Amino acid sequence: MGSDQTAPPRTQRRRAVIVHRRTELDALMDRHVTRGQVEFFLASRGRTLADVQARHDRVTQTRRAVVAGVGDDWVVGQVERSDLASYLFAPEDTIVVVGSDGLVANVAKYLAGQLVIGIDPSPEENPGVLVRHGVTAGLSLLRDPSRANVAELTMVAATTDDGARLTALNEIYVGHETHQSARYVLRVPEGEERQSSSGVIVGSGAGATGWCASLAHDRGLAGLPALTETALAWFVREAWPSPLTGVSLTSGRLDPGATIGLRVESDELVVFGDGIESDRLRVSWGQVVTVAPSAVPLRLAL
Repeated sequence: MGSDQTAPPRTQRRRAVIVHRRTELDALMDRHVTRGQVEFFLASRGRTLADVQARHDRVTQTRRAVVAGVGDDWVVGQVERSDLASYLFAPEDTIVVVGSDGLVANVAKYLAGQLVIGIDPSPEENPGVLVRHGVTAGLSLLRDPSRANVAELTMVAATTDDGARLTALNEIYVGHETHQSARYVLRVPEGEERQSSSGVIVGSGAGATGWCASLAHDRGLAGLPALTETALAWFVREAWPSPLTGVSLTSGRLDPGATIGLRVESDELVVFGDGIESDRLRVSWGQVVTVAPSAVPLRLAL
């Protein structure tokens, strides 16, 4: 006799995606094949294999501890930095970054509001702006996200007039792919100017400790956006004064609602984010690139 009771639905397990990158030792072994050759190569440059091995061990041991500590009620996925562009993140995933601050920026552009928890395997070396937790604290936040202080970090979005789009956490670069002279018409809230330069950088509060910090320091500027601000900062690199091109608009801030636009006057320029030049947009003469704060922030557990 059959039962008229229906089985309760199975509860779908949550997924934690562990993001990591290959270590220096991994890359050296790929190149030199044997540990002896790696040791010889490092010695020729005044370095030791023991130091590189120690860094490798710290990173791999931290990642293993994270994977082992996630718990049986989670599905664990792992993705290496070079495979991020082809990895399929689900909306309900929680992202655990094991590495440096830059690795958070690398994964941010592929997310759509998922919570990110940064775990720092080398706190004595990393600034720890975005990767703020040790293994124990990070796993605790993973199991109970309600305990996390979640910051919504403004990202930078570039959109072309034909609908292509690229986002970045720290900054977006628009310029020539070899960083030679790029020609364009710049449009910012302060006005419009035809320019020739080695490119335009638009950065967020998260990027205020990176490329934008260097540009601001060299120019003696202050007031970059704070980590959680929605404003952006922009800089023109090496603007060239000529009878046809000006240098009066070279830096500023974009408050919420404002945009920066470039109408291309070179054969071709590129747009890329967070230093990943291989993942780029290409724009040609007459096209317009608009850069503004992204509507979707990075949700980071502080």
